[in-house]
Amino acid sequence: MMDHDHMDMGHAMSSMDHNVAGMTHNSMGGAMNMGDGHMMHMGNFKKKFWLSLVVAVPIFIFSPFMGLQLPFQFTFPGSDWLVLILASFLFFYGGQPFLSGAKGELKDKAPAMMTLISMGISVAYLYSLYAFIANHFINPSGHVMDFFWELASLIVIMLLGHWIEMNAVMNAGNALEKMAALLPGMVHLVAENGQTKDIELHDLKEGQQVLVQAGEKVPADGDVIEGNSSVNESLVTGEAKAVTKTNGDRVIGGSVNGNGTLTIKVTGTGETGYLAQVMKLVNQAQQEQSRAEGMAEKVAKYLFYAALSVGIVAFFVWLGIGGPDTALERMVTVLVIACPHALGVAIPLVVARSTSIAATNGLLIRDRHAIETAKKIDTVLMDKTGTLTEGTFKVNQVKALQKDISEEQVLQLFASLEANSSHPLATGILTAAKDQQVQISEAKRVEAVQGVGLNGEINGQKYSIVTANYLEKENIEFDQIEFDELASKGNSVSYLVNGGQVLGLIAQGDQIKSEARSFVSQLHEMGIQPVMLTGDNEPAAKQVAAQLGDITVRANLKPEDKERIVREFQSDNHQVMMVGDGINDAPSLARANIGVAIGAGTDVAIDSADVILVKSNPNDILNFLNLARTTNRKMVQNLWWGAGYNIIAIPLAAGVLAGIGIILSPAVGALVMSLSTIIVALNAMTLKM
Repeated sequence: MMDHDHMDMGHAMSSMDHNVAGMTHNSMGGAMNMGDGHMMHMGNFKKKFWLSLVVAVPIFIFSPFMGLQLPFQFTFPGSDWLVLILASFLFFYGGQPFLSGAKGELKDKAPAMMTLISMGISVAYLYSLYAFIANHFINPSGHVMDFFWELASLIVIMLLGHWIEMNAVMNAGNALEKMAALLPGMVHLVAENGQTKDIELHDLKEGQQVLVQAGEKVPADGDVIEGNSSVNESLVTGEAKAVTKTNGDRVIGGSVNGNGTLTIKVTGTGETGYLAQVMKLVNQAQQEQSRAEGMAEKVAKYLFYAALSVGIVAFFVWLGIGGPDTALERMVTVLVIACPHALGVAIPLVVARSTSIAATNGLLIRDRHAIETAKKIDTVLMDKTGTLTEGTFKVNQVKALQKDISEEQVLQLFASLEANSSHPLATGILTAAKDQQVQISEAKRVEAVQGVGLNGEINGQKYSIVTANYLEKENIEFDQIEFDELASKGNSVSYLVNGGQVLGLIAQGDQIKSEARSFVSQLHEMGIQPVMLTGDNEPAAKQVAAQLGDITVRANLKPEDKERIVREFQSDNHQVMMVGDGINDAPSLARANIGVAIGAGTDVAIDSADVILVKSNPNDILNFLNLARTTNRKMVQNLWWGAGYNIIAIPLAAGVLAGIGIILSPAVGALVMSLSTIIVALNAMTLKM
């Protein structure tokens, strides 16, 4: 018999407030991850980019490109003053996000990407300011070349790169809005006089009554108080079969009503709802730093020190060769080429894309570290019921084991104790009682016992529902041969105990999921060992395993046993993924290298898991593993595109090959850097499931 503290998803879910759709834009549109994890308000990058581009165009026209007059360029008296004014505005307005980011990095004593970008544009601006003063006030007859053209192009390109990144991140937000759209915007509120009026979802309050007509989406979690219908709860359960709903039954916000009309009393609204949880999880995942980002930050930090060192050395070397103007030009070029904007967006773009794809496919990546850890996983431990089997138990046998009790009484006592449980075994018992029209009594002081069953009182008598394993440990007599025969047929056998005596038993059978066998086979093909963990008896567990193929079985487990098994595999140097569906799996989910929860309804499961599967399809585990592997490849590719070119570009910018006529100008450096940014952005967007 399985643990009776499996989660009740319906009880833990509320409907999502209509305003949650706006939450995505508010939380993602105004901020981005940069530097050493700084979350900074970046303003509207689209607006900032276009305004900066408008300001930059006159600079491109009136300012020479590396001292060369391009065909479209011209000047007029005072045009250089106009260029100075526009460039100053551009530096402080367009460069503000990078300067703010650098301030945060330096405050944390962690110079990285924003510091490098700021150093590049600051040196270009200050050097150009020096050139302007020198040409106008110090030595009007001479000419010191400025970098206003390069400054303008660098800022505009950087802003364009950030706009690309923001679009990528907003794509993830749009995916979440699609999930928000699963709830209706308007609901039919039933007033006290029985009249209905339409109101917006976010105005709906707990305790109010709403009418759900045929084919409509259920707007909120609630209890049916009138009507009969069938409801498709695939959003929650992942199973596309309709569930009959009538008076007293619970319905879940986001499910789809069938042909009947239901009146429900709302039991929960607001941002604690199911879809709100989903969106918060994805937002949280996108904002957390992954290890790869930490590595990118480390690369950027080394690049900062390398660029600064090479720039200073190049300055002093060229100071002796070509004078201060040439020395400054070389240093500016080194600092411009080292701007690691591409490196800064390389990982966030991939992860934003990956989490967006995952969310739209029912994979909620709560901890982005799981993406990188997934490539090392070699063992997958799985709870049997709900993961490998349907979790819909059917009573195959009810048997009275004492002369003074009937089979109907045994079923009645079982059903009375299980009346308020959502455990799969309880559901099977209650269904059988309903089918046989058995009258259920009120049970008092009912409590679940992990790994055993439950206790309660009916008419002043104490009863327990327990496993055969419990009977053995407590030395309570039962028919072992009968148990073995029932269990060998794949049944979960539960016993009813009163006063140390077994009154009766119920044997229930579960069905393996249609995709479970191919899932186990594909795990082997990926080099991953599948292990089934269950609180069920060993014969029943082995019966299920025989249908699944090559899978290791560990049966008769309590929650602490599952956690211990996870530690055992880890102590043998295995990287473990644990897949479970409720509170009793929480310890093992938390202990595993990656914890995967089936469904997002139980707070304990959410808090314990790294990845949450909205559906109950085991193939989604394969989808996650494949997506994680693809994502990791993209991360590595983008790190090379974002930083690899500096290995060649920085020495060329410093002028190490100047003796043979090869030298990298600031303009070419800016173009190379911007090309790298565009490549990593496009490469990230090619990521697919």
